[in-house]
Amino acid sequence: MIKLFATDIDGTLLNDKRYLSDRTIASLEKLDMPKILISARMPQAMVYLQEALGIVKSPMICYNGALVLHEEEVLYELSIPFNEIKALSEIAQENGLHVSLYRKEEWFVPSMDKWSEREIHNTRVQPTVQDVSVTLDYLEKTQDKGGAHKIMFMGDRDAIDSAFAKAEQKIGPSVRLYRSKSTYIEITPSGTSKEVALRKLLDFRFSDIGMENVVAFGDNYNDEDMLGAVGYGVAVENARDVVKKAAKYSTVHHAEDGVALWLEQNA
Repeated sequence: MIKLFATDIDGTLLNDKRYLSDRTIASLEKLDMPKILISARMPQAMVYLQEALGIVKSPMICYNGALVLHEEEVLYELSIPFNEIKALSEIAQENGLHVSLYRKEEWFVPSMDKWSEREIHNTRVQPTVQDVSVTLDYLEKTQDKGGAHKIMFMGDRDAIDSAFAKAEQKIGPSVRLYRSKSTYIEITPSGTSKEVALRKLLDFRFSDIGMENVVAFGDNYNDEDMLGAVGYGVAVENARDVVKKAAKYSTVHHAEDGVALWLEQNA
């Protein structure tokens, strides 16, 4: 029996205009259960979607599971220590890549380039624009607030390939490196997992609900563990093959309201 709804956002819940369709909003309004957004996004990039769905007081899982929030309360978090942040920033700069640094509600970019503008368009959040050295100095001085929850490299595919190899060799198991696109590397703390974060959330806020009672939707590599662990893992048509194999159910393409269709037929 389904008792909690959880979903990835980009490539899963949103349509081809990167927003919630009327059909999706209507299908979720009919669900009488907790509704949780789980994403690689930062908190502010999820709040406007919570508002549209009428779930602003619901918990959210950010940064692929590195940060679990319930309104202002941090329920669970993992962070990248400063030394690793510095080393990774150097790798990005050596390869001529854009490097975005994220900590809770903070987002730092080195310039307002095409990569910054693309992320602003996608997430509706404005970053702090300053040189990487200034950001590193700030993070070092405020280590009591924790390290970064996510670092993102963006740039040319060849440079991304080189940076990924260097980061894997130099930093290794200290972080989780993830190629979300050929031109993107998303870096989160070691141990970051949507499945783990979801289990933590159930323990802290929904102890009467087991993973077998959760329906979860996803499309990309970072959704694989979550879809395989819940009772009702659903992959959209555009999902990676490994994600489809991990899921117990499937639905149509995210641009065709796959989440809404599955809920209409099964929930």
